[in-house]
Amino acid sequence: MRVLGIDEAGRGPVIGPMVIAGVIFEAEIIPKLVSIGVKDSKKLTPRARERLLDKILAMAEGSYVRVISAAEIDEMRKTKNLNQIEAEEMAEMIRRSLPDEVHLGSVDVDERRFGMEIMRLSGIARGIRSVHHAEDRFPAVAAASIVAKTTRDRAISELRKEYGDFGSGYPSDPKTRAFVCRALAEKKCPPIIRASWKTVVGLKGLQLS
Repeated sequence: MRVLGIDEAGRGPVIGPMVIAGVIFEAEIIPKLVSIGVKDSKKLTPRARERLLDKILAMAEGSYVRVISAAEIDEMRKTKNLNQIEAEEMAEMIRRSLPDEVHLGSVDVDERRFGMEIMRLSGIARGIRSVHHAEDRFPAVAAASIVAKTTRDRAISELRKEYGDFGSGYPSDPKTRAFVCRALAEKKCPPIIRASWKTVVGLKGLQLS
């Protein structure tokens, strides 16, 4: 039996891409993921994630990574919300891999509703398990979370080389907010900023007033 785990990294930040990763394993490999230390990427140090990444990919039958830039997110959000964007990208991974079972985290408060939406979009009528905190319950999802987080961390590192230190990229970070404010004041909003985010819209409104 082939199991596909899907997770994302970078849903909330105002800066940088969102990354969705899918990793597919034969079912008998799943326990080995736990034995090598695979768990929710947020519970691992960057060094531990980097160390596990190659092992995960070596054990996987295949992997799928979708890096959605800030500019692309802004364009998509003209017609869709973030949940719809994620659902469509996840469904595409399912269609491409045709697994026997899918484990993924629900980005909707209603787990069942999100699972049904994934079924509709993917054309797969069964075997989809969509729950909150899936990375804590399903090793394949934890593995996908490591792939997604490591990919995003590398992308952010490259962006910092080009744009300087913008903090964590999260709206609550004073350094991130200062970076966004400077960009808006200079009328040079770089493409790494998600201009459709409420934080940016709000700061832009404050400057205009």
